[in-house]
Amino acid sequence: MKGCVQVYTGNGKGKTTASLGLALRAVGAGFNVFIGQFTKGSDYSELNSIQMLSDQITLKQFGQKGFIRNKPDQNDINQALAGLKQIQSIIATDQYQMVILDEVNIAIYYQLFTVDHLIDVLDLRHPSLEVILTGRYADPKIIEYADLVTEMKEIKHYFKSGIKARVGIEK
Repeated sequence: MKGCVQVYTGNGKGKTTASLGLALRAVGAGFNVFIGQFTKGSDYSELNSIQMLSDQITLKQFGQKGFIRNKPDQNDINQALAGLKQIQSIIATDQYQMVILDEVNIAIYYQLFTVDHLIDVLDLRHPSLEVILTGRYADPKIIEYADLVTEMKEIKHYFKSGIKARVGIEK
């Protein structure tokens, strides 16, 4: 099977959720999945679910507890670069059949590393490896590079009416 690169981007809700749905489908097919979460270091409910599937899904976070709001600090950059280095060592092997780089587009947007650096890593991937890239602000080079690009477009969001992120739904 030829592996493809998929991108889930845009301002709408559901990018990480879509990638986790793919991970669940992959596990059901007997695949091993690696999820690298860039710019995330907090506890989310999906971490509990993934823990239950830890024989087939490995998840690592490459970020600090708080999400980057303004300019990233050196620790943000160091964690993202260390994560990308780890991805580089994983991506060329057949240990995993799917690798999800959650919020990697945000890591590029905040200049934690360059789009060219990511593409150089992606070029090393095993031919059968499926790679999913998520996050707002996908760079045009990533969109061109990918085999599939889906833009999540916000039409309406209950957050604007005062409903905060809810456990089990958004966090």
